Amino acid sequence: MVLVMLEGKNVNLRIIEKKDLQLVGEWFNDPRHYGEYLALRQRSITDLEKRYDARSPEENSFFILKKDGDIIGEIMHFPIGDLMEIGYSVIPNERRKGYCTEAVKIMVDYLFLSKKIIRIQAHTDIRNRASEKVLEKSGFKKEGIIRKLSFIRGKWRDIALFGILREEWKEPRILTEKQLHNKSTPFQ
Repeated sequence: MVLVMLEGKNVNLRIIEKKDLQLVGEWFNDPRHYGEYLALRQRSITDLEKRYDARSPEENSFFILKKDGDIIGEIMHFPIGDLMEIGYSVIPNERRKGYCTEAVKIMVDYLFLSKKIIRIQAHTDIRNRASEKVLEKSGFKKEGIIRKLSFIRGKWRDIALFGILREEWKEPRILTEKQLHNKSTPFQ
């Protein structure tokens, strides 16, 4: 079976399927994977399967793959009202190499090309300067600080909210509408 991917220059995005949940579970249950800026999350494979089966049609998670096929992270989108929110993570030894920034740019292009939305947002712990740089390089603007939004490693943390509007995006940076229409299986 050939899996349809969103293709970039250095990374591709492939939808996470139910058969992939074992790896997702390993990441969820490894505190080193998400690092010091995200809450510790522990999930069983059964829990992940239930969440996978219950997700909305507008919600998807993708693996981030290097061109050699190595899976190095994940990126997801989910609706919040009439907008989309994204989240992402990359395995520790592949950080600071530009892969996450490219994945976010691909996701922004994909969402604005395929969804009737006006806004995409993301948030990050205010201490996570690397994540802020990913968002800024991808065209997001810092919109403010939400005080004590997340309980992380025993402390309430302030979170920075970032957003990009359709009119700020203007045109695809990596994907094209033609690339999306040439795929044999449509993404939803």
